[in-house]
Amino acid sequence: MKRWRGLVTVLFLLPVLLVSVHRYLLDKSYVFSADAVASVATKALAKGLNGSDSFDFIIEEMQRQYPGHIQAKSNLRWVFVNCGGWMGAMLMLHASVTEYVILFGTAVNTSGHSGRYYANITDTLLSGSFRQWQEGQVKSEMFVPGDTIYHYWGEVAAVEWTADTWMLEYGRGLIPSTLIFALADTIFSTTDLYNMLVILCQYGSCLWLELTTTVLQLFGYPVV
Repeated sequence: MKRWRGLVTVLFLLPVLLVSVHRYLLDKSYVFSADAVASVATKALAKGLNGSDSFDFIIEEMQRQYPGHIQAKSNLRWVFVNCGGWMGAMLMLHASVTEYVILFGTAVNTSGHSGRYYANITDTLLSGSFRQWQEGQVKSEMFVPGDTIYHYWGEVAAVEWTADTWMLEYGRGLIPSTLIFALADTIFSTTDLYNMLVILCQYGSCLWLELTTTVLQLFGYPVV
């Protein structure tokens, strides 16, 4: 009888928890916006910078616009990401519990499953091309530099990048939940545990930066 009561309690509390988290994510204020992040990428393209040539400009521009929220260059590190059958690399500029900003791309052709996230994700292409075949559709879409791709909560697609495709990506939602997909191939396929450790350390470093910035702002200290 106690076991049934416990199960009923869990079944009751779980949807309440999910609704509460969803309401919190909808109502809270955020550091970034999809349009603002995309505008940094388009500004780089307008200057004639594309692909890897734009990275330094984007990092410096993000640091200028969002002091205390972007990792210092000395802490940035490119790391491989294996997800849904595809392989790419990312540079984690910012990450918190509810947001992230990364430079992402691939030097080789790659394709696979997009993942289904509890987050909204936007990507603005800096070079190369990206093809997306969304669930429920019979045709795919091709995106080129300057285009912004929107991947909304719960959506899923087949995705394909051509070699030397790079993009600036912004995610908003329950970011820890995305790590399940982000690390699954590493744990069960490549078994590159060192790579997983680097990703977790990078995320931890970003969380620490965000915590210290929040504390400084709380007590009225300048953030640089």
